[in-house]
Amino acid sequence: MYRQHFGLREHPFSLTPDTQFYFNNQSHREVLSTLLLALRHSEGFIKIVGEVGTGKTLLSRKLLASLGDTFITAYIPNPYLTPDELKWFLAEEIGIAYSPDVPSYQLLKDINLRLVELAQQKRQVVLIVDEAQAMPRETIEALRLLTNLETEKSKLLQVVLFGQPELDELLDRPDLRQLKQRIVFSEYLQTIPQKSLPDYLAYRLASAGYSRASLFSNSAIKLLYKASGGVPRLINVIAHKAMLAAYGQAAERVNRQHMVRAIMDTAESRRFGRWLARRDYWLWPMLAAGAAAAIALAPGVLGGAT
Repeated sequence: MYRQHFGLREHPFSLTPDTQFYFNNQSHREVLSTLLLALRHSEGFIKIVGEVGTGKTLLSRKLLASLGDTFITAYIPNPYLTPDELKWFLAEEIGIAYSPDVPSYQLLKDINLRLVELAQQKRQVVLIVDEAQAMPRETIEALRLLTNLETEKSKLLQVVLFGQPELDELLDRPDLRQLKQRIVFSEYLQTIPQKSLPDYLAYRLASAGYSRASLFSNSAIKLLYKASGGVPRLINVIAHKAMLAAYGQAAERVNRQHMVRAIMDTAESRRFGRWLARRDYWLWPMLAAGAAAAIALAPGVLGGAT
């Protein structure tokens, strides 16, 4: 669509979790550092909570890319699994061939033996669960039992839970208190602060090949923050639409008017940002009409004064 117009190799505000576009925001940087430190010290459970759209999936992909060869990772994007499905998923990831005839107790024994073997090879196994708040209660209990597998020195399996705030509500259940007590590190993923939004936009654009002057005007960026609240997914959606609006007018920069159109077209925009956009949307025609009337009257006024 607009890539050639703005001199881009690819779309800068795609919603796919591409680590090429990972922005090293302070909150994300601190959480990633905590994750890497905890995993290298063989801690048990680690929990990362963030609101919808704050970049949990992208952070999990960045974590996977940051772990060295000594780690064996298993990534679960959809945790709505039965306990047996969870065990078989882990088993296949660590090199155990699937066999429908193996009973559950034997599978657990095979997993334990394989984890011990990997530990002797100085390999660490990490299970990363995305959208963990959707995991069924019975599967969470099976996950807890898997983390009972350990040597005298360290855990044989480490688990990272990524989830929405509902994950905290789930873990507050009395019957899950044993798992909650095993969470060694718990971090909350923050949104992008207003002062960092220009850098976020510039980084995404540069990663997509943009090399011209600043694309978004200051007033457009301020309005974008009001409408997105600093949530990366909302920023990406609205910024993409604003660029489409600018492209439609063959404009070289994204100004406030383009941002207004993008916000008005995004139902998920924050209430105050939509109010500002709606105000501007109705105010501009009146201002334009007033300016046109003033220009039309100007010759007559000037003529009467001479």
